[in-house]
Amino acid sequence: MLFIAKCFYFMMPAYFANMAPVIVKKWFNFLAVPIDRNRRLFGKGIFGRNKTWRGFIFGIIFSVVIAYLQRVLLNFKFFLKLSFFDYSNWFVFGFLMGFGAVIGDLIESFFKRRIRIKPGEPFRPFDQLDFVFGALLFVSFVFRLTFEMVLVIVILSFFGHIFINHLAYYLGIRDTKW
Repeated sequence: MLFIAKCFYFMMPAYFANMAPVIVKKWFNFLAVPIDRNRRLFGKGIFGRNKTWRGFIFGIIFSVVIAYLQRVLLNFKFFLKLSFFDYSNWFVFGFLMGFGAVIGDLIESFFKRRIRIKPGEPFRPFDQLDFVFGALLFVSFVFRLTFEMVLVIVILSFFGHIFINHLAYYLGIRDTKW
C-alpha cells in the first residue's frame, strides 16, 4: 500500500498540471488563446479550441509549485516516507512533469482531431493517460522509473482520472464527466 501511495505522491505535479486548465478557466482570459490559433491541417483543427496558452502555462506553473511544496514537505517524516527521492532538483522535476503532462495532452488532442473527435468528447483510454505518459516520458530523462512504478502509476491514474472528473462534474466544476 505504501508503494501505491508513493506512486501517487510522485505524480502529484503531473496531476495538478492536468487539472490546471479547469482550475484557472475563468481567470487570465488574455491567455485563453488556442495554441494552434484555430489553424487547420488538412481541413481539421490542429489541437482544438480547448487547448489554450492559459492551460499550457498554468499546467507547468502548477506542477513546479507542487514539486516545490513536495521539497518543503520533506521536513516531515510522513512525507519523507512518501518520497522516492529528495526533491533537491524540485524545479527541474516539476518543470519536466508539467511540460510532459501538457505535451502529452496536446499530442492526444492532435490525434483526436485527425480522427474527427470533437474537443471535449471522450477518447478512452487516452483522455485518462495522455498526460501520464507525457509526464513519465519527460521525467524519465532525470529520474529512473521502474516497470513496477510505471504500471502502478498507469493503473492508479486511469481510475483516479475517471473518479476525479466525475466528482468535479457532480460538484459543478466541470461541464462534462470526461
